[in-house]
Order: sequence, then C-alpha cells, then structure tokens
Amino acid sequence: MERVNRRAVLTGLAVAAVPPPAGRAPGDPASPHSTRSPASLLERHVDAVGQNATTPLQELSGTLTPSDLHFSRHHFGTPAVDPTTYELFVHGLVGRPMALTLDDLKRFPSRCRIYFIECAGNGAGAFHRPRATMSAQAVDGATSNSEWVGVPVASVLAESGVRPEASWLLAESLDAGRYARSIPLGKVYDDALLAYAQNGEPLRTEQGFPVRLLLPGWEGSASVKWLRRLELLSRPAMTRHETARYTDVTPDGKIHPFEFVMGVKSTLTHPTYPQVVARGWTEIRGLAWSGHGRIARVDVSTDGGVSWMPAELDAPVLSKAHTRFRLGWTFEGEAAVLMSRAVDEAGNVQPTLEQFKASRPPGNDYRNNAIRAWRVAPDGQVTFATGL
Repeated sequence: MERVNRRAVLTGLAVAAVPPPAGRAPGDPASPHSTRSPASLLERHVDAVGQNATTPLQELSGTLTPSDLHFSRHHFGTPAVDPTTYELFVHGLVGRPMALTLDDLKRFPSRCRIYFIECAGNGAGAFHRPRATMSAQAVDGATSNSEWVGVPVASVLAESGVRPEASWLLAESLDAGRYARSIPLGKVYDDALLAYAQNGEPLRTEQGFPVRLLLPGWEGSASVKWLRRLELLSRPAMTRHETARYTDVTPDGKIHPFEFVMGVKSTLTHPTYPQVVARGWTEIRGLAWSGHGRIARVDVSTDGGVSWMPAELDAPVLSKAHTRFRLGWTFEGEAAVLMSRAVDEAGNVQPTLEQFKASRPPGNDYRNNAIRAWRVAPDGQVTFATGL
C-alpha cells in the first residue's frame, strides 16, 4: 500500500468550468422546524416488528449522530411519559429515600459529555446471516454517538445517603415490561449519568424521554431508558434480561452474566456496499470506538490483512466516543479487500473474525467487535466480504 499525496489528488481536477447562472426566483420562507433537502435521503432502517432501528453510518459525516437517526432498540415498545408528572424514585439501601421530579434533577450540577452507545447485538446479522449486499448500516448500524447532558448518578446518590452494605444498583424502566438491569456501584460512581438532553435538545422519545441512564462504554442494554427507579442492593437482582439474555458463554461452557464493556472496534463507512469506486484517488473512511477509553491507532488494509497502513485520526479523539479515521488510496482496477483494525489506549487490539469465534461457542454473538471486510471488484463495485 502506498500513501496518496496531495498532488495525486489534484491531478486532473483543474479543468475549465463555467458556473451555472444564479437563481433569481425567491426561495421558501423560514419554518419553525428546519428540514433536510429532499436530495438528502437519510433514514434509519426499521425491522419488520418495529423493535430495532439502525443508523445509516455510510451516509453520515463527522462523529455526531443526528438525534432522529440515532439507533433504537426496545423490548416492550416506547412508552409515552408526561414530564410534568414524572418522578424518579431512589430507594433500597439508602438513608434517605427520594422521589425526584424532572425539575429536581435539573437543579443538580450538570455534565455535558460525548459518548457512543452500541447495542450488545450489533453485528449479529452479519455474523449469523452474512450477505454480500449488506451495507455498513446493515452490518454495524446499531451504534450511534451523541452529546449528552445530565446529572452524575453519584451526585444523586450522595443526597440519598448510600448505606455501606450497598454494592449494586438496580435501574428499572417505565416501559410495559419493567425492563431492569443490575449495575455495579463502581461503574455508577465512575461516570454514569442521568441524561435528560441529547445533541442540544430534550431526549427523543425513543431515546428514553424524559430521563435515561447512560453508562459510557458499556453495552447499550444496560443504559436503561424511561428511567422509573434506582434501587440500591447488596447483590445483583438477577433480572430476566441479565440472565436469559445479555450473558456470555465461553467455550468451556461457563456462563458470565455481567460482562458489560464494549471492546475496541472499527468499521468502514466508505467505500462500502452499494458504493462503486471510480478509478483513481479515493479516501477510505470509517469510525472507531472502544469501551475501554480512547482510540490510539487505526490501521487499514487493502489486501485482506496481508499489509497494513496507519490511518489518520480526526481530532478530537475522545474517550468512549466515536473517532473518525481516513486513509488515501489509489484504485487502479485491481481486486481488493478493505479492512480496518483499531487499537485503544489500553492496548486492546480489534480481533479477526476467527479470533472472535474462537473466544466463544457457536451462536454466541454478544459484543461482536471482529474486523469487518469489504471486497472491491475490478469494476469498482463494493460488497460485504462474507467469511473474512
């Protein structure tokens, strides 16, 4: 692989051009809610049962995901919660049980942070039923990155007076199934947020309005939405969704019910299916993230992993957030296999598909961070590389 220099990019671009005449007719007036251009067909893909909606990664620029395109996953539908009557209950092993309104929460000192959220099952479709005609959205669209505003959970617990014997927190939802997860207090005191705003506006309904739990770097299923109560416990509650689901099984048959951290991962967003690469210079682009902290490096291969080149990381590189990477490449009509491999600040390296499969028994696909691959045919057509 050879780096592409600036001169190669500009060669052939300096051609005579005459700009079209400027429009003279008045345009549309301003509206209370701005809309995208009709030419920008950006939308999530929603599954047949309306339970999952994925982000069009291949259509987005930068690292922040527009709120209306943030991926969504629910188990019991989206509840309608009245913010004027909303209360969050804090109870259990505390000295002072509390019922906090939304206004009460907003009186606490707030924090503004950028974090990714990723579904623990992201990539499951490509893992079990890979198809050459899968887009980046179909492969890895269950991850999004937003700016969140909220209250550190630790601040609320300080007011309630957590008793010494408490070591777990049960977070329960207002949804129809009372979805609930047990969270170790170590994580709660580290960086957990009670988020009430996203990308400058109140949470969207599907993102947990009016308040959700946010656990940076952990699987999205633990960041309980439409938060109803926080109960302090001396041991995990062993709810249905942390026993029957979201549990790892290793090849030795052992069950690991409380594995939360999303491993270091990257995925290409350009070029991917159904894009076609024109001969000449192009830019390979993608996203990288890790639940362990910042991305330290991303390497890109155009020959199926035989050789690698370091990609450029776009600043700022934030902890537990999406990072953009890019590498210039000249496509000369030869068949190619594109891959990316991320490394985080803790030294974790994104595994190959074979390494990922070897770490768990068949069928266990939670937190799939294996390297993805894309084939480029001699005519430039890009397809998802199954089996690599």
